[in-house]
Amino acid sequence: MKELLIATRNKGKVREIADILSPLGIKVTSLNDHPGMPDIVEDGQTFRANAAKKAVVIAQHAGVLVMGEDSGLEVDALGGRPGVYSARYSGENATDESNNDLLIKELSGVPVEKRTARYRCAMALADKDALIDVLEGSCEGLIATERRGTNGFGYDPLFYIPARQKTFGELDLSVKQTMSHRAVALRQFLLLLERYLVAHSG
Repeated sequence: MKELLIATRNKGKVREIADILSPLGIKVTSLNDHPGMPDIVEDGQTFRANAAKKAVVIAQHAGVLVMGEDSGLEVDALGGRPGVYSARYSGENATDESNNDLLIKELSGVPVEKRTARYRCAMALADKDALIDVLEGSCEGLIATERRGTNGFGYDPLFYIPARQKTFGELDLSVKQTMSHRAVALRQFLLLLERYLVAHSG
């Protein structure tokens, strides 16, 4: 069975990705299954750059097919922050809790109509020889004034979808999988991966 290594230790991301890729019948692993992999310094200025770096470096070390993924939140009232720093928005030892606390604080007093934001996701595919491609997805929403729901991870309890009148934290995973930034990127990635597997099936 072909293996795809997701270059992350984030179990929430791995679960979402593995669920959508399940029709391909490939073994999905993560850095948690591959001890000894190098830590990647995410020093890119864009999600694309970070995703590509993760995929290429880990593929060279592991010798298997690798997905590098980088995603985050862009808030218009904050000039696009936290952006590529979403995971460490509140400092080097940031947690989802501390990041959400800081976001609520920074947007204090900002009216609803100016709390527009989007989740962005970049996904790169690489094998031991080369970077194959980088794909992107996004999802528009608003930042709620308080946490709602306990599903998902990251900023999900604050990311409000007006059409659903719910935050990602309140939506079932099955619904989130149809519309999230990661789902949009994954649908494209699925096609890319299928083409790659067919071309390398000999």
